[in-house]
Amino acid sequence: MSQQHSNAVVVTGIGALTPVGNDREQSWSALLAGRSGVAEITRFDPEGMPTRIAAEVKGFVPEDHFDRKRLRRSERFSQYAVVAAREAVRDAGVEIGGDPQARVGVQINNAVAGFPGIEASTDRMHEDPRKVSPYFVSSVIPNMPACEVAIDLGVHGPVNASALACASGIHALLEARRTILAGEADVVLAGGTDSAITPVMFTGLSTMGALSTRNDAPEQASRPFDTDRDGFVFGEGAVVFVVESAAHAAARGASPYMEVSGGALTSDAFHVSAPHPSGEHAETAMRRALAAAQAAPEDIDYICAHGTATRINDKLESAAVRSVLGEAAGQLLVSSPKSMVGHMIGAAGALSAMVTALAMRDGIVPPTINLDTPDPECGDLDFVPHMARKTDVRTALVNAFGFGGQNVVAVLRRV
Repeated sequence: MSQQHSNAVVVTGIGALTPVGNDREQSWSALLAGRSGVAEITRFDPEGMPTRIAAEVKGFVPEDHFDRKRLRRSERFSQYAVVAAREAVRDAGVEIGGDPQARVGVQINNAVAGFPGIEASTDRMHEDPRKVSPYFVSSVIPNMPACEVAIDLGVHGPVNASALACASGIHALLEARRTILAGEADVVLAGGTDSAITPVMFTGLSTMGALSTRNDAPEQASRPFDTDRDGFVFGEGAVVFVVESAAHAAARGASPYMEVSGGALTSDAFHVSAPHPSGEHAETAMRRALAAAQAAPEDIDYICAHGTATRINDKLESAAVRSVLGEAAGQLLVSSPKSMVGHMIGAAGALSAMVTALAMRDGIVPPTINLDTPDPECGDLDFVPHMARKTDVRTALVNAFGFGGQNVVAVLRRV
């Protein structure tokens, strides 16, 4: 690690459960191959619904990871977070739990909390109130994934959870950086998780017109930046990082994936679900993130885009990239992993950060699949259509924009 980064904050471990893989490397291989994780919903019977497809985590058997008592008190979004955190800790090779004085924290964010448990318990209540679990409340509240990770790994430092809608996952990485730089911890387990594929969720999003209805061709449904995009594909999963001070990582001989160099948050303060039509506040987040990381537009090699495949968001994000980066925008690569894993909601930004870290490690950027006819309104950016592209990624931007007008941008650097 170079001297100039000796006081940096770095990522040394990554764990993942995604619609295309049940660990980090399986997910990464699928993304590089352009493999879609979108299929017909199996979590409930979608017959008669406008949208019958989703990007589900597949082959996950909770009983393989937790005993019966633990399963009774936890929801899937917490289970996903714990399994991803365990993998991240193994990957980092770091000792985490057991010492009450250890300077270790947790920052696991989500967007929609325990939605499946809320729906199921509501049904049980109407049938017979005695059937509602005594663990109902504690299992569905939004801080529980962070707390379950802390309980599982024996973490006694600061344990936090925030909800920034679809920007939650990348915010966790920036908050971990802030916690470490503030001297509150040396190590933070940070990431995002969500699992909310339910009838009520899909009904609500369908009435908004937010979801793709390309039910006859699920693998082709998520089409960021394509002329024929018709909405996003709802997904689920978790990605968790081990984030450390560079000094702590160096002292134990760890090899970091990347440095979390800086970031920024802004608010559209405009609408509960629609972005500001000018895109100016997303632009401001990008500009401030670059300034915070002391990075120039020409330093950026790759942007892992928010890229939801919705009409307005893709257009505004593309325009913001052009406005902020100017001529440099024509020299970099931009891709959206949501074309393969759908929108993992609270985990989406964390997934994008994982993609960026592994792109830096392996010198290759995953594609934006289903980009058959680029939308002229999204400009002439290089969206890496169809096929992964070998390239040297040294510095990257990760964009994440959420309901309520929450804009979060991170700058990540290879170390």
